[in-house]
Amino acid sequence: MRLIVLGCSGSGPGPDSPASGYLVQAGDAHLVLDLGNGTLGALQRHLDPWELDAVVFSHLHPDHSADFASLVVHRRYHPRPPFDPASRPLPVYAPAEAPERFAAAYAASAAERAATDLTDVFAFQPLSDGAVAEVAGTVLRSAAVDHPCEAYALRVEQGGRSLVYSGDTGPCPGLVELARGADVLLCEATWPHDGGGAWDEPPPGVHLSGRQAGEHAAAAGVGRLLITHVPAWFDGEQLLAEAKAAFDGPVELVAPDVAYTV
Repeated sequence: MRLIVLGCSGSGPGPDSPASGYLVQAGDAHLVLDLGNGTLGALQRHLDPWELDAVVFSHLHPDHSADFASLVVHRRYHPRPPFDPASRPLPVYAPAEAPERFAAAYAASAAERAATDLTDVFAFQPLSDGAVAEVAGTVLRSAAVDHPCEAYALRVEQGGRSLVYSGDTGPCPGLVELARGADVLLCEATWPHDGGGAWDEPPPGVHLSGRQAGEHAAAAGVGRLLITHVPAWFDGEQLLAEAKAAFDGPVELVAPDVAYTV
């Protein structure tokens, strides 16, 4: 299994990276986990979008889903598609409101929004806490996490290897349970634990600090921790140091266009 980072900037694209998006190559399956601002362009450096087997969304905030509208255009209006996309709709695993949310993001007016239905080229499958799906021989599991909207951590299993992606979450036992014994935990670390006067402890129910990411990795007993989702206004090296202090296994700060073996 391989993880390729399409973008890793938290809360929106930064000067050096698109927002959140990750390509997972697992056996015969090609999955994208989230598709934030700028990630569809990055995807095309690594894989023809027509070769995707599924797109999976941890949640529907724009920094994790904005480029879906561009994927709609790609599948509907590409002048030379390798197959009829209406005959092979792309599976989309996402929170329940995804069809309406994505139709609204794609449509340019209220009238178009009322008539827009994306099921001509996509097959939407709602995620839920504890759900299990199979995509091209790869197992996908989801667990609800603690964020201001419906949000899930995701686990990809193939050939005895496992990758868990936190999505966006505050401290959450659900993430620990889903990540239990995983080979790799790709975990958000959005802010420093010490708020420099803004807070003594990070606000709950939103994001993890670097220290909290390390604590979740340690509690789950994962093999390796990859830190992601660092906003442009925070220092990734500081969050990396926090995570290393809390987790004694291998820890890295991910970078765009870099591939990691799971």
